[in-house]
Amino acid sequence: MKANIQYAILIAWGILSVSCKKDNYKAPSGAFSGRLVYQGQPVNVSYNDVYFELWEPGWGKSTPIVVNVSQDGSFSALLFDASYKLVIPAAQGPFRSLTDKTTNSDTILLQLSGNLTRDIEVLPYYMIRQTKFTATGRKVTATFAAEQIIKDAAAKDIERVSLYICKTQFVDGRNSVATKDMSGAAITDPAGISLQVDVPALVPEQKTVFARVGLKIAGVEDMIYSPVQEVAL
Repeated sequence: MKANIQYAILIAWGILSVSCKKDNYKAPSGAFSGRLVYQGQPVNVSYNDVYFELWEPGWGKSTPIVVNVSQDGSFSALLFDASYKLVIPAAQGPFRSLTDKTTNSDTILLQLSGNLTRDIEVLPYYMIRQTKFTATGRKVTATFAAEQIIKDAAAKDIERVSLYICKTQFVDGRNSVATKDMSGAAITDPAGISLQVDVPALVPEQKTVFARVGLKIAGVEDMIYSPVQEVAL
């Protein structure tokens, strides 16, 4: 009986030691940050809707590290120092991935040692340009241009454009308090689009709101947006 007790104690001590070693692993300390860009300009998206994947070769892992992109196109992730393969899934974003010169594919190789800042160049179907917001009373007007970037066989039509008004700086259709849509077929001049919406009374009252315009591409889930702007009422 005494021998059995001693044996049980040894097993428990071994389990405890292994657990302590696992708990003593250092947290990742390297930061990988940057932006999704087109020719150096941020590609604005809706928050937490667009992401890319980081795969760490050599560990037999089948699950990638998912990195979400903020609405201004920026991203940041804490990682261990290692080599990674960066992949943007085919269905992600209002853009197409570009071929990397090193891999000759849409996979980007990263070597993280400490902090790394690197923008990811993509090819959007459209970019929203020359956005201007004005307010008269509680009417907010947005004027902007929709520039078509992809014009070859992969080109896609505009399904609609939308003006979103929100209480906070997180602006898209999910939390909009006022929205104005225009179908792509109704756009007569992509270089001069105008949308106007009435802002309802807000509780509690706000003297400013946050606005931006979005463009929905036919056959593409994720929209592309203008930067968020605060508008005084």
